[in-house]
Amino acid sequence: MSKDVRHYDVIVAPVITEKATLASENNKVVFKVAKTATKPQIKAAVEGLFDVKVESVNTLVRKGKVKAFRGVRGQQSDVKKAVVTLAEGHKIDVTTGL
Repeated sequence: MSKDVRHYDVIVAPVITEKATLASENNKVVFKVAKTATKPQIKAAVEGLFDVKVESVNTLVRKGKVKAFRGVRGQQSDVKKAVVTLAEGHKIDVTTGL
C-alpha cells in the first residue's frame, strides 16, 4: 500500500491517555479523526499509513464542553475519535510519531 496524502487529512492525532493505553493491550488504538471521516476511510487510512491489518473501527463524537478560563466562558470543539481494532499479530507504536 502506498502512503496517500489524503490519509493525513482523515487521521488528526493519536490519543494518548490512560484509557487508550489500557486498550492497546487488547490490540486497540485510539485516534482523533476528522469530523467528516467515515469508518471505511479511517480503516483505509490506518492500513495505508501504518501497514497493518484493521479488523474493525468504532467511532464516537465527544461533544464540546463549556469551560471558563480567567472568567471568560468558552466552548470546546466537538472531537471525533476512532477506536481501531487491529488483527492479531499487528501493532502500532503511537509514541514514535509518524
